[in-house]
Amino acid sequence: MLGLLFAAGTALLAEETPNANGTTKRIVVLGDSITAGYGLDPKEAYPALLQAKIDDAGLSYTVANAGVSGDTTAGGLRRVAWAMGKGADLLIIALGGNDGLRGISPEETKKNLLGIVAKARTRNPDIEVFIAGMQMPDNMGKDFTARFQAVFPEAAKESKSTLIPFLLEGVGNVENLNQPDGIHPTAEGQVKVAENVWKVLRSVVES
Repeated sequence: MLGLLFAAGTALLAEETPNANGTTKRIVVLGDSITAGYGLDPKEAYPALLQAKIDDAGLSYTVANAGVSGDTTAGGLRRVAWAMGKGADLLIIALGGNDGLRGISPEETKKNLLGIVAKARTRNPDIEVFIAGMQMPDNMGKDFTARFQAVFPEAAKESKSTLIPFLLEGVGNVENLNQPDGIHPTAEGQVKVAENVWKVLRSVVES
């Protein structure tokens, strides 16, 4: 289940960790406060941990953290071109949690996700896109949670993107992997989030 954020400020963390091996490609992670590493040092957020995995594998990629606390898919649609300003070869879309918590219709969330992908491909037709799945807690109602969960695989399939099944797998609702607010991952939780992404990303960046 889910340990997701709700608007917790809007400061952008677009910090990039230098790649020790000499970068030729760029990965942009478009997300919310989970991506930004709310309550933690940016070096503890999963985009920085992905950078470390990439460096350890001797791969030439730089990961750009474009996480904004409280952001929605509509916000991501507005700023994806800006986030890709320096260019991007891979885009990870980790948005939607705030949509669900605010009761935004799953249909609108899906429309925005497809719009983000389309806008990204306008800038780079060859970009590899990943969509991270999200889930809602049961108290949002069975119908809504089911419709919401289905949005992400549907958007990935329709846009020919790669699905990361659930960004917070093994983290959401696990008390010792979340901060006292019960919403944002701890540093240890962020390690697990990075592993969830790396399982899917690795085969692409190593190919």
